[in-house]
Amino acid sequence: MKKRALFVYNPKAGKAMIRNRLSGILERLELGGYETLVRPTTQRGDACLYVKECAPETELVVCSGGDGTLDEVVTGMLAGGKNIPIGYIPAGSTNDFGISLRLPKNMLRAADIVLTGRDFPCDVGAFNQDIFVYIAAFGLFTEVSYETDQDVKNMLGHLAYLLEGVKRLSSIRSYPLRMEYEGQVVEDEFIFGMITNSVSVGGFKQITGKNVLLDDGVFEVTLIRRPKNPMELNGVIAALLNRDINAECMLYFRTGSLFIESREPMAWTLDGEYGGSHRQVDIRNCHKVITMRVKK
Repeated sequence: MKKRALFVYNPKAGKAMIRNRLSGILERLELGGYETLVRPTTQRGDACLYVKECAPETELVVCSGGDGTLDEVVTGMLAGGKNIPIGYIPAGSTNDFGISLRLPKNMLRAADIVLTGRDFPCDVGAFNQDIFVYIAAFGLFTEVSYETDQDVKNMLGHLAYLLEGVKRLSSIRSYPLRMEYEGQVVEDEFIFGMITNSVSVGGFKQITGKNVLLDDGVFEVTLIRRPKNPMELNGVIAALLNRDINAECMLYFRTGSLFIESREPMAWTLDGEYGGSHRQVDIRNCHKVITMRVKK
C-alpha cells in the first residue's frame, strides 16, 4: 500500500521555475512510494489551509515556494496539532531558511533529499498569536520584503531588498522601545530589529551571528540603535556590510523569549510577509516543535 503525501507549491515563487520541475518532482514522489495530493496556492493563506485540513493518514508534507510559503505550511501544521515531516523544495527569491537547512538550490536534488534524507526536529517562533519560522523583524528594510513587487524579486533576487531599502535611507524612522529578556530590561531607540533562527537573512549569510543552531531553543536578536548623525549612519551601513553585529551601533544577544513594548503600533514582518502592527509583542522559542527533512 502506498504512503500518502501532500504537495503544496506556489507557482509564482521565484522565477516560476517550479513549472518546469513539477513533473520531475512528482515522478520522484511516485517512485518513492507516495500517492501524492497536489495543491497549488492561488492566494495568501492557501498553504496554511491545505495543511490544516490534510487527512490524518498523510505521512509527508512537501512544500515548494519561498520562505513565506513554508511559513504558512508550518502555521497550518501547528494549528492542526500535527508534526508530520516537512520536505522543503526552495523556489523563492532568497530562500533564507533553505540556506540554513543546507538544502540545494537545484529543485530536483532537493526533492531527492525529501525522500532520502533524515528528520530534523527544529525550533520555530511564537509571535503573540502567530508563528514564524526563522525571522520576526521591524523597522528599516522590513517593509521591503512585502512591498517589493514579485516581478522585481524575480529579476533581481535579494538585490531587490537592498535597492528598495536604499530609497528609505533619507527618511529613517526610529522606535522608542522597552524590552525584557532573561531578567534584563533595555530602553532605547532603534531603527531596526530582527529576532532570528537562521544563518541567512535577505540572502546574506553570517548576518545573524556565529555558531547559529536551529534546534538550540534560543533566538539570535540583533537591534540597530538610532544614529545621531550622518557619520553614525555610515557606521551602521558599514557594520551591516561587514556583518559586524558587535559594532557600537548595535545590540546583540541570544534568548529563548523576549517581550517588546513600543509607544505606538509598530509594523512587523514575519518570514518576509506583513505581520501586522503591534504595541506589545511576546516572542517565544518553540523548541523542536516541527520536523524538517534534511540531508543525511
